[in-house]
Amino acid sequence: MAQAKIQAKMNESSASKFSRTMSMADRSGRLLETLDELEMRVDVLRETASAMEQERECILEMIQSLKNSQEMRNISDGEREELTLTAERLMGRTLTVEICVGTIRNSDQEVALQKATSIINEILQALHAACVTEAPPVPIDQKFQALVISCALEDQKKIKRRLETLLRTTENAENNIRLMDNIKLDDPRTNGH
Repeated sequence: MAQAKIQAKMNESSASKFSRTMSMADRSGRLLETLDELEMRVDVLRETASAMEQERECILEMIQSLKNSQEMRNISDGEREELTLTAERLMGRTLTVEICVGTIRNSDQEVALQKATSIINEILQALHAACVTEAPPVPIDQKFQALVISCALEDQKKIKRRLETLLRTTENAENNIRLMDNIKLDDPRTNGH
């Protein structure tokens, strides 16, 4: 739009016998208008790429969930093998899509992100090591919350998505374990009857 206006002005000036040069204020205003439009386009680009990042994560999570699902255990070995190969092919294709939306951080935000990531990794390792089926409700970790708040906003969103993905994965695993336990109780071949 701004380029069209500039082109129209240039055509007007070349069509007239006398041409005036643009004032510095006019030039500056047009440049500022162009930069504002570019900033909006950059914001849309970043939002679109971020949505694509989330879609990629969701697809990978769905493929993994499908591969580990109870339904996959209830089909014949041949069908399972074929479906597993298809799922692995899809996973491989999805992993070839690389989307990276960088985040500009100051040094304090960089340190906060590293600490928050370290805490998340420690929590994940502790959960894995404990293998507890039911955890008591835990209070909010104020140190962790303060670290997350001091991160850049985009990093806060990524940390939140990472934790939500972990919770969904854990819930899916627990549901699969319960289903397997129920099948073992219902199946006379596995309970000794």
